[in-house]
Amino acid sequence: MELVQQSPDIAAYLAATDAIDHEHPVVQAVAHRLSGDHPDAYTYAEAAYVHVRDTVPHSMDTGDLRVTWRASDVLERRTGICYAKSIAYAALLRARGIPAALCYQRLADDDGSDPVIHGLVAVLLPGGRGWARQDVRGNKPGMDAQFSLTEERLVWTVRPEFNEVDYPVLYTEPHPVVLDALRAAPDGPALWRTLPTEL
Repeated sequence: MELVQQSPDIAAYLAATDAIDHEHPVVQAVAHRLSGDHPDAYTYAEAAYVHVRDTVPHSMDTGDLRVTWRASDVLERRTGICYAKSIAYAALLRARGIPAALCYQRLADDDGSDPVIHGLVAVLLPGGRGWARQDVRGNKPGMDAQFSLTEERLVWTVRPEFNEVDYPVLYTEPHPVVLDALRAAPDGPALWRTLPTEL
């Protein structure tokens, strides 16, 4: 699949937004701590990936009812669904001048029913092979996402026969339907009922 930049201006993938608030002291503190042991862009990008994947539990896995959507809140409260965790990872990348995009998959049950949008991050590292999608959802039995700049190591591979889709667009900030769902939900159960089913 060929990934398509929403904006031709790479600076748009470094910008701070309401959600990707990488200038916030909480985000800066995590970025500073991680970059201490990982001074180059490649090892930092992987360390930030592991940090978000492994130290910010997916709220659906833990039953945490809090809904987070701003990167600083995700990192401070250590909870969020895939969209929120992706926002946090993008913020940590941008905090160190690494272009980061948000991108999405449409997934479904084995019979093609109950579609839902899943959030990913694409990273662009200097001298690399272009944008590389990463999945910071969080691993558990049956899920094994890994940081990779060559072959994708996402939690799920889409199955077109079940109307699943890899959306090619690399967004500069969270897709409006994703951000609207996060911001409107008072708690986890409300969010589960209103998760977007398509972009």
